[in-house]
Amino acid sequence: MPAGYSTCRHTKANLEPARTSGLRSGSRWDKIAPMNGTAQQAVILAARAVSKTYTLDSVAIDVLQGVSLEVRAGETLAIMGASGAGKSTLLHCLGGLDRPTSGAVEFQGRDIYALSGAARTEVRATKIGFVFQAYHLLPELDLLENVMLPALSRRGALARRAQLAQRGLALLDSVGLRDRAAHRPAELSGGEQQRAALARSLMNEPELVLADEPTGNLDSHTGRQVLDYLFRLTRGRGHTLVLVTHNAEVAALCDRALILRDGRLS
Repeated sequence: MPAGYSTCRHTKANLEPARTSGLRSGSRWDKIAPMNGTAQQAVILAARAVSKTYTLDSVAIDVLQGVSLEVRAGETLAIMGASGAGKSTLLHCLGGLDRPTSGAVEFQGRDIYALSGAARTEVRATKIGFVFQAYHLLPELDLLENVMLPALSRRGALARRAQLAQRGLALLDSVGLRDRAAHRPAELSGGEQQRAALARSLMNEPELVLADEPTGNLDSHTGRQVLDYLFRLTRGRGHTLVLVTHNAEVAALCDRALILRDGRLS
């Protein structure tokens, strides 16, 4: 087991994906339960002694310090920590968005930062879906176009546009937004925008979904709705999910949780 790899586990009873249709209000969200049985699955994502240092006004700031972890296929993992602990930086390193200062990030056994820039972009586009706290929907596009965007950037997409539109509509339907497909982001609530961002993250059928504080900008009721969709869709479709959060109740919905403090896992 890699250094810094926590054994913290949640042991709530399993529920089938079809039964995770809603979150119960209150302090315990028991209608979404962690899935077990991932222990024998292959490791899909690993960090090996990852460190990240930024320099600001000639001052070195160590954000990550020797972080090591492994995530198995089909697992849901929460990375907890206070604001400024380095959670988002770690997620960006894991997703191929921000090169570590040292160490390695392996996706399906390959060091993604040893790949060429074009090859790493292809991995991000086809294998990894991102859900950001700030949604990052393009304001000039309607909701369907935003959801389709990851697929439209791929070769041959224009010839398959009608097929891609059908997939985009199906994804919007899966998050309860099919009737808002022609609306622009500014016409939607924050919760609706985040549900659209979730649909977008699944457009290319990624094997891994990375979610950065997906409920951080939402009220508790809307946040529970977004979490319902996030866990139901990722588990029901077999995606691996890594989620960063400062909320212990959100982390408890995952199979396992790690805690990041001052750039180190504990």
